[in-house]
Amino acid sequence: MRIFLDANILFSAAKSDGAVRRLLLLLRDAGHECCVDSYVVAEARRNLLVKAPDGTIVLDSLLTRLHVAPLRAASPKLSEGLPLPDKDKPVLAAAILHRCAILVTGDRTHFGPLYGKTIHGVKICTPRSVAEDLLG
Repeated sequence: MRIFLDANILFSAAKSDGAVRRLLLLLRDAGHECCVDSYVVAEARRNLLVKAPDGTIVLDSLLTRLHVAPLRAASPKLSEGLPLPDKDKPVLAAAILHRCAILVTGDRTHFGPLYGKTIHGVKICTPRSVAEDLLG
């Protein structure tokens, strides 16, 4: 299954050797394809440089094990229909454009009302729900 990762997932996986990093490795080992694009990579890197600079080295290592998709602009029509703030629309749009089945995000503020819902073929999930659903 193709899974798109939000910037906060990349940030968490790079910042500490904890549950989120383990989740990414388990998903990959189970045959799932974890995807990102340059938009979420840039956001994760910006936040790491401010909050945990050593995490950028881990981020670079993680990226070698993920599918880094090219940045593709979403059509204005698609972006207008997404129930999110402008800064988060490119994340869901990328998951849709790259034909991911799942978008994993820890952003409860903006994506929380969408958890468990499917938008244009992409189910919005927490890291925990992905672990429970796909790894049992």
